[in-house]
Amino acid sequence: MNIPKNKKIILFDGVCNLCNDAVIFIIKHDKNDKFRFASLQSDLGRQLLEERNIDPNYLDSIILIEPGIAWYEKSDAALEISKDLSGFYQGLKIFKFLPKGFRDAVYNGIANNRYKWFGKKESCMIPTPELKAKFLD
Repeated sequence: MNIPKNKKIILFDGVCNLCNDAVIFIIKHDKNDKFRFASLQSDLGRQLLEERNIDPNYLDSIILIEPGIAWYEKSDAALEISKDLSGFYQGLKIFKFLPKGFRDAVYNGIANNRYKWFGKKESCMIPTPELKAKFLD
């Protein structure tokens, strides 16, 4: 497994249109090249989940892994990711003051309806040659 030690890893639902759009958004705003990506459905994604004692069938959350430090899910992952994005997106971290239960309830509402509202693909996204370096396999 070729996991870069100096990169944060984002695990995402590879068939979710919203999740794929979020990955493209993060790549566009990742000016300091902090992130690498793998789908939750991939062998690597499943292995990374298992290493953290997370059910490998758990596909309802984005997972952020900071190698050697911690892992985050749901709203915590989204807010931690925003800290490393360019522009005003770093300011989203102010929402950490909201109770985690409330933030995760909003997150779960979107996650539970993501396929209905945004659709889904038949298979995981295949990155363009320009984006391929950002994805782990």
